[in-house]
Amino acid sequence: MDKPILEVNNLNLWYGDFQALKDVNASFYARRITAIIGPSGCGKSTLLRVFNRMNDLIEGVRASGNVLIDGQDILGPRAELVVLRKKVGMVFQRPNPFPLSIYENIVFGQRIHGNAAGKNRLDEIVEESLKAVLLWGDLKDKLHKSALGLSLEQKQRLCIARLLAVRPEIVLMDEPCSALDPQSTMRIEELMRELKNNYTIIIVTHNMQQAARVSDDTGFMLLGELIEFGLTQDIFTRPRDKRTEDYITGRFG
Repeated sequence: MDKPILEVNNLNLWYGDFQALKDVNASFYARRITAIIGPSGCGKSTLLRVFNRMNDLIEGVRASGNVLIDGQDILGPRAELVVLRKKVGMVFQRPNPFPLSIYENIVFGQRIHGNAAGKNRLDEIVEESLKAVLLWGDLKDKLHKSALGLSLEQKQRLCIARLLAVRPEIVLMDEPCSALDPQSTMRIEELMRELKNNYTIIIVTHNMQQAARVSDDTGFMLLGELIEFGLTQDIFTRPRDKRTEDYITGRFG
């Protein structure tokens, strides 16, 4: 197998005195979808936020171990957060478009990162990004209208397009369908499969059926520990750990 794009080695994380992650080890590979499952409060979202250092925004957070992206330790003192967050983008539970036009939402990252692209190039980026999330046909004549007028599903797709416009390597998705109805969820899942051709996707989900449908690999977390990690098919049909089996079969959680 290829070298992992992201490696987690002996990762521990504390919020003050509370240990949220305990000795986590995992490898994530390019152009695959990895789902992180487990009951509420087990550390799923905390682990996801390590990968773009979003936990740094919380007072009293400290971590040990290392997290390598393309061989570079992102927890090290020389890690550049602006560069990291360009490489590792995030989509949240509730779509969060900016109160700007659809066009300005998508080029926002280009402006933040100081990319001095001319108008023609920005137009191309907007078109490419909207096409990638299958919104170009619907929105090409509405680019200068407010993004806040879109449906929930369109807003979530727009947030993904905004992310793709800065060309990340890794896309983090924290419960990206929890605010959506079943049909919209199905379409976002189809989009994830499409995006996998070009991106590495790590998704946190409480929906085990979703994990089984969309992911190649799955990790099961419990009380801050990564109990089991492997091919999705194996985790759901032949779990090695009884705790994984109990969770998947609905005995707890």
